[in-house]
Amino acid sequence: MFTLLFLVINCLLVTLGVCSVGLGFACGNMLTLLLLIPFLWIQIMPNPGNRRIANGRLRVCADGSELLIIFLFASCLSGGAYLFWLLRYGYSLPWLIGGIAAFILLAGTFWNGIIRVYVTSVQLGVKQRIVGVLCGLIPVVHLFALIAIIRITRREVREESAKTTLDQSRAKDKICATQYPLLLVHGVFFRDFRYLNYWGRIPKELEKNGAVIYYGNHQSALSVEDSGRELAARIREITEQTGCGKVNIIAHSKGGLDCRSAITHFGAAPYVASLTTVNTPHRGCLFADYLLHIAPEGLKHTLASGYNAALKRLGDQTPDFIAAVTDLTNESCLRFNDNTPDAPTVYYQSIGSKLNHATNGKFPLNFSYPIVKHFDGENDGLVSEASFPWGSCHQYLTVRGKRGISHGDMIDLNRENIPGFDVREFYVQLVADLKKQGF
Repeated sequence: MFTLLFLVINCLLVTLGVCSVGLGFACGNMLTLLLLIPFLWIQIMPNPGNRRIANGRLRVCADGSELLIIFLFASCLSGGAYLFWLLRYGYSLPWLIGGIAAFILLAGTFWNGIIRVYVTSVQLGVKQRIVGVLCGLIPVVHLFALIAIIRITRREVREESAKTTLDQSRAKDKICATQYPLLLVHGVFFRDFRYLNYWGRIPKELEKNGAVIYYGNHQSALSVEDSGRELAARIREITEQTGCGKVNIIAHSKGGLDCRSAITHFGAAPYVASLTTVNTPHRGCLFADYLLHIAPEGLKHTLASGYNAALKRLGDQTPDFIAAVTDLTNESCLRFNDNTPDAPTVYYQSIGSKLNHATNGKFPLNFSYPIVKHFDGENDGLVSEASFPWGSCHQYLTVRGKRGISHGDMIDLNRENIPGFDVREFYVQLVADLKKQGF
């Protein structure tokens, strides 16, 4: 309530300041100077209440969002005042000079706000930024674009502030401090990079709550067998160097198959306490069958050559696109399941998700979703619902409406706050549950 009241007062002060500078420009009255002081102060600190926000980036974003709201209302109110002046007194030189001065003040307020949110907002995606720039040139339409930007950034400040408060309130509890450290294992065609995390904002959130995290650091495009061999060596390396004894594995997509291979075929079972597979195609991925058996040979070999060349530049020593995709087909996965029994000493569980509409999946998921749905039913953009379950416990996730939760959303690939699903908090509770079970 205080914030809303302060915002209303600021809108009125900026409007009065703009009108006073504009309409009273030629007169040089004292009111102009008096109102210009709070106007300038608001440009520096739109709302002192935002100083309570612990995160500096969010403080700047909150201030920028409020400046845009002030600009929106002040433009409407001061525009009405100038229109009244014109209709009442007619066109005059003071009116023209004042109008120019008012435009400069309002433009300053706008750019002050838009630069702040463009620089600091995470949820304001590339699409919204481009739309904001293009629509800024179209009268009336630019107002709707501005309202959309304000809505996104204000929601981001609200949600991220609540997240920070929650983390601070439970920091001492270390609810993610499991007995054994976490090993996060990526899927196919990605690598573990130091400055570009495959798992988005998830690892930092887990570490805030006490988790100790390691990464697979294996090549991104190999057969399940070769990836399993690399991961088994990595698991033994971690346990030997740290003395932790075992690890809790959370593996995404093909990484789940790779880890099952490491556990069963390459001697990693004694060093693994639990395996949680996330959106793993345990019974195959129809899109892999499409690429190998339906797609034109030229397209298949072009993709393979392009991926292999790119992955070599990114650090893979022996990337093999065809081998990786082949092991994701339905036939290969069923054969793998027959030959890969679960280790009795390891706790297995799985997670899957559902994308509700193709348009809400980022490329190429928006392309693959309808193909998989046509042949295999509901899916996350790549993997069908029937392919996810594995182990003694399985969770199937989605949200209401058209959005859903995609294959990439489950690793926070786009760093997007999805209404109805907090991916970071989901993993916090997932790991907290592992801790409760003694892992």
